Amino acid sequence: MADSAGAKNDNSIMESPPVSPLSGREKPPESPGSRSRYQVSAPGHSFRKVTLTKPTFCHNCSDFIWGLNGFVCEVCNFMCHEKCLKMVRTVCSCMAPTQVRVPVAHCFGPAGQKKRFCCVCRKHLEGNTAVRCEVCELHAHYDCATFSCGDCRLCHQDGSQDFDTFPHHWREGNIPSGARCEVCRRTCSSSDVLAGMRCQWCGITTHAACYLIVPPECGLGRLRNMLLHPACVRICSRNFSKMHCYRISESYQNELGKLVSVGLVTGRLQQVLKVFDGDDAVKRSHFRLVSIPRITKNVEVVESALRAFYIPDDPLEYELKDNGQQSLVDDDILNHNGTPDKAIFKENVPEAWLLRAKPQETEVLSIYAGWLKVIVAYISISKNSTVDSVIKEVLTQLGKQVQVTTVLVHYIQSRKCHHNIECGSSSILRFACLSVCVEGAVVLQISCFSEAERIYMLAKDTSVSNQQLTSLVLPEIMHNKLPKGDSPLLVFVNPKSGELKGRELLYGFRKLLNPHQVFDMTNGGPLSGLHTFRAVPRFRVLVCGGDGTVGWVLGVLEAIRHKLVCLEPPVGIVPLGTGNDLARILRWGAGYSGEDPHHILVSVDEAEEVQIDRWTILLDAQEITDDGKENGFLEPPKIVQMNNYFGLGIDAEVSLDFHHARQEEPGKFNSRFHNKGVYLKAGLQKLSHTRNLHKDLKLQVDKQDIELPSIEGLIFLNIPSWGSGADLWGSEGDSRYGKPRIDDGMLEVVGVTGVVHMGQVQSGMRSGIRLAQGNYVRITATKPIPVQVDGEPWIQAPGHIIISAAGPKVRMLRKYKHNDGGQ
Repeated sequence: MADSAGAKNDNSIMESPPVSPLSGREKPPESPGSRSRYQVSAPGHSFRKVTLTKPTFCHNCSDFIWGLNGFVCEVCNFMCHEKCLKMVRTVCSCMAPTQVRVPVAHCFGPAGQKKRFCCVCRKHLEGNTAVRCEVCELHAHYDCATFSCGDCRLCHQDGSQDFDTFPHHWREGNIPSGARCEVCRRTCSSSDVLAGMRCQWCGITTHAACYLIVPPECGLGRLRNMLLHPACVRICSRNFSKMHCYRISESYQNELGKLVSVGLVTGRLQQVLKVFDGDDAVKRSHFRLVSIPRITKNVEVVESALRAFYIPDDPLEYELKDNGQQSLVDDDILNHNGTPDKAIFKENVPEAWLLRAKPQETEVLSIYAGWLKVIVAYISISKNSTVDSVIKEVLTQLGKQVQVTTVLVHYIQSRKCHHNIECGSSSILRFACLSVCVEGAVVLQISCFSEAERIYMLAKDTSVSNQQLTSLVLPEIMHNKLPKGDSPLLVFVNPKSGELKGRELLYGFRKLLNPHQVFDMTNGGPLSGLHTFRAVPRFRVLVCGGDGTVGWVLGVLEAIRHKLVCLEPPVGIVPLGTGNDLARILRWGAGYSGEDPHHILVSVDEAEEVQIDRWTILLDAQEITDDGKENGFLEPPKIVQMNNYFGLGIDAEVSLDFHHARQEEPGKFNSRFHNKGVYLKAGLQKLSHTRNLHKDLKLQVDKQDIELPSIEGLIFLNIPSWGSGADLWGSEGDSRYGKPRIDDGMLEVVGVTGVVHMGQVQSGMRSGIRLAQGNYVRITATKPIPVQVDGEPWIQAPGHIIISAAGPKVRMLRKYKHNDGGQ
């Protein structure tokens, strides 16, 4: 917990009273804020010499500190050797905000399970009290996050920025183990302290003392060809939080903020005060616990409170007041009783205190510019006028003119699609000029900031047919600024897939790429991403999810293909589902098992393009008599798309039982191993059932009648993988049929005799019964029958089923063999 920031000493050090700047009974002539015995080149630090009581490492060079003495900053806990004092370049946490040229807010979410260190107080993150930025590698305790400076990655322009060069974006600590310094080639990572620097764009790592030697311009690293360059993205984000701009879900409500009210704690040598930073902090119950000695002075208490809030100002300019607005006096903490040498602690110290700045004759405002090309970090203005006059004065000093910009807001009406994934239907709204792209969504483009915010919030809080609308803020990609030869990657992630590992992938891709090119599938579906990339002349798509998620993206891509400049973007897969049959034949593996997201992106960049057939299935439900005559419609016809396979009978029946079990208890189906166990159980329950599927179906392939043997399941294959990797067609040569291919425009028709036969196929002992090959299939069912398309089952009424080619082939990305780990 970061409330220890008020008491900065941890168990590894012991203060040396003779050299502590707070020791001594005589008040020094300088102000307490400027007292520091050891001066360093980096601003803000207040180092003191301490005696080490356990093994400790230097934050500057990450080496072990030999001997008993070290030097620690009493504000941010920066620990170093004496020899490293002169080489410290990392500024103190209290001064870090003053070094930011372009403030960008962080998007905090729940932290992962790996060992990390707080970027504010530099201490280890323990338990569940940690958060991390969804965009950059900033980790912090929950109550330290408030004091982190707004130095998140700048991922877009807002209409007033002008990029001349693109500098490195350095983040200290929490870098991969074994990382080496780009300058001296020595190891710069550490699992013991917050040490080392890493560029959040290109990924190079250096020591804290070496990174200033690196040329300032960033080359964006290995992933530059698939990265959506920030200079090519424009979005007016002034009225929206970065969570809205990056389409990050706000459903996460951090329960860590509900801190238990802690009263005054007294001990033999220390006491803890609860300090609020003003009236607003009291209303929100946001406070810091400040640990002070039982015997101390008023000015030293104020100084400790300032350090707890990472305020580097002079303590003489601040005061502490209790809830009754009574100022802190010496008798509240230290009772001299006329004899300073004999201090006596008073027991009636108030529980909570308010930290306030003393009234000044002339108050000064520090105004930070929101664009890059400024000579100074901020402008100081006397607070003696109106807001309008202050803005005019600042703009005059910075030589900046007011500009009118636009904002793009996208909202989608949620619904349940055929694949049982919470998805967006399709349609988009444009502010000022209304253009409907596809049914279900609208895109609005608004030039007024306040109006854009009002409409966005209105759409966000609106329900249609008892379903909440999804409201999204979309960026504009300036495709004419994209570097030649670049093919940015559009990433879709289903965070609920893959034993919930999709959540970690979503975070990993946002960190490595521009978050504007990474989309959460549960937040509006694939339409929002495809609409954002509609004018990009060349791009690739990466889908992280199961076969159903891949089919969903391919279906929407097919529906809006005519609205894209890039008509056929190739699609890669990160398998997060249970079967992952399409990913298997494209060499992406049987399932995601925690690979490094950077390695995944490199494999996508090196992947080769292949084509795959897609098929349209027309389900025309009609009442069929025993003699095969039609007797009226039972339900309206429907059309579905098929990528992998289409099954009727026992195969679909087992899938349907599995689907019903998952619907009843969805929380239990977050493990691939558990899912396969439930599927096996559903199959075993069907052993005693007998079906005569050949009596209920009539099959035509390429207008030729196919006589069906005694089978219980009929399966149509588009790819040579079925039921989590089984080869149902088999590898034996047969002069009657050609060798199956994923792009030959042919379907393979196979039969199975029952559950035992299916189990033998999946174990590799047998193959299915080969029945036919063709590109046009017509099936007549005389009874209701279970069917499944790419693993999504339902009961189909009797009638006709027609399977035919679905227009142009789909371009997919296939992993190179030398990158697939032997698969």
